[in-house]
Amino acid sequence: MKLQETIDALRKSSLGDVLMRFRQDFVLVGLLSMIANLLMLTPTIYMLQVYDRVLVSRNELTLLVLTMLMVSFFGVIALAEWLRSRLLVRIGIRLDGMLGSLVFHAGFSEYLKNARLDTVRTFTDLTNIRQFLTGTGVTAFFDMPWTPVYVVVMFMLHPLIGWLGILFSLALGVTAWAGQAASARGIDAAADASLDAVTYVQSKLRNIEPLHAMGMALPLRERWIERYERALGAASAQHDHQQRQQSLTKFIRYSMQSLTLGAGALLVLNGEMSVGSMIAGNVLMSRALAPLDMMVSTWKQFVQAKGGFFRLEALLAGYTMPERVEQSQELQGRIRVENLSATAADGRVPVLHGLNTSFQPGELVALIGPSGSGKSTFARSLLGIWPETTGTVLIDSIPVSSWDRSMIGPMSGYLPQDVELFDGTFAENIARFGDLDADRVIEAATMSGIHEMILRFPKGYDTQIGMGGSMLSGGQRQRVALARALYGNPSILVLDEPNANLDEAGERALNRALRARADAGKTVVVVTHRPSVLNLADRIMVMHEGHISLDGPRDDVMKTMIARKTASKPAEKTRL
Repeated sequence: MKLQETIDALRKSSLGDVLMRFRQDFVLVGLLSMIANLLMLTPTIYMLQVYDRVLVSRNELTLLVLTMLMVSFFGVIALAEWLRSRLLVRIGIRLDGMLGSLVFHAGFSEYLKNARLDTVRTFTDLTNIRQFLTGTGVTAFFDMPWTPVYVVVMFMLHPLIGWLGILFSLALGVTAWAGQAASARGIDAAADASLDAVTYVQSKLRNIEPLHAMGMALPLRERWIERYERALGAASAQHDHQQRQQSLTKFIRYSMQSLTLGAGALLVLNGEMSVGSMIAGNVLMSRALAPLDMMVSTWKQFVQAKGGFFRLEALLAGYTMPERVEQSQELQGRIRVENLSATAADGRVPVLHGLNTSFQPGELVALIGPSGSGKSTFARSLLGIWPETTGTVLIDSIPVSSWDRSMIGPMSGYLPQDVELFDGTFAENIARFGDLDADRVIEAATMSGIHEMILRFPKGYDTQIGMGGSMLSGGQRQRVALARALYGNPSILVLDEPNANLDEAGERALNRALRARADAGKTVVVVTHRPSVLNLADRIMVMHEGHISLDGPRDDVMKTMIARKTASKPAEKTRL
């Protein structure tokens, strides 16, 4: 691909467009590289002058002047390389600043859709790109165009030295090119296999108690060993390939130095070259091939950065930051659902079918139905956290997808069916890891009935609850998660089986909190099977196979359900 075509391709990509914004900085890096590489001829010229002039003329003043010039030029080289390194570090930091938030949100959104391994890797891809830009690998790309200049100077010393420079340049270039494809495949395969093994065991450790109780550790260990051995095999193969390539590179480099010196000595013996030119040619050969040698040694970082670039490009290509919706007043909590359909995470199995309904502030709605009827999917869709949907969910007449999560999130409360807490204190988890408001934290904990329980811990609200809330029982985790959902007096409250692990006291606290939120004019939607919650509800919505089969005031729906159940009993007896 031609240079202009490469630039055009970069401009057509979102990540490439960001990199193109640094083109002036990269031009400056190139200029600094030019200064450093041109002045790198200083040792060669110094040796030629010392051996061929100073030692012959025995002129100490000439030696002093040459030495002072050499030291001055070395100072300029050091300054140029320091400025270049500093500029590349600044580019990496600015790139992180420009893309960090976007990559986080895009990766978060993609992982919400599909928890794939590639999505997990994208969180480290930007770091790999930054580390490559600030490391020695990228400087080799800026130094490599000067290799032909050094080769030309070697030809000026003697054609044989110049041809040796071309020969060794081709040898190193072919070595790098030959190992490129295999190296890229090996690095990606090793990274994927390692991540697969780590992710597998981490997912199982989250459910360590049933694994231990039911003796499932042994068969799961065998499956983990298969993944681990696959990761070891991939890493070993990649390491072997890398070592072969590095060994071949070392052989070429060692041979280069000795053969160049030997060729120079032969030319000196034949009277075709001076001793100074012989030594200068050897030094110049090492300098000419240093960028190629550096590229081979840092090829792994280059492959990782390149793979990360394409993964990030694919991630960002399918993501658009939602437009920020300015909401001057407090969220009212009116929800309208229009022709909402949803599929399972694979996008194939339909879960919801063209639902149309609405939820009003001050209304407590109980969402019931058999398992697999779509209740949890519907609850997630109301807050826009189920990605595989069509149709529209409007919150205060604004599509839920258009809301800025930093705005609507604090005004919403959500309790998932599978409760997950985070490593931190009681207060941090209840406050959603935002700015701690002690009064609000205590208010939410009191409403969920855990205030007294928290105070019994030695450090109270500052007690660390462990990874995933491992220090707590299932019921305690459920009530902490309920307090988190209630924190900040949210206008919309969506709870999925909130009383699944609660005891009698916890359920009473839950019922009081639900009724209080609805009476305060908040929109409350509860997925439940418990009669105690149904008795509190203003409205009951019954789901069956992804459809809303019944919807209305609590008493009317209960009468209809009882009538249907009564009518079905004689039919069952007749069939018997």
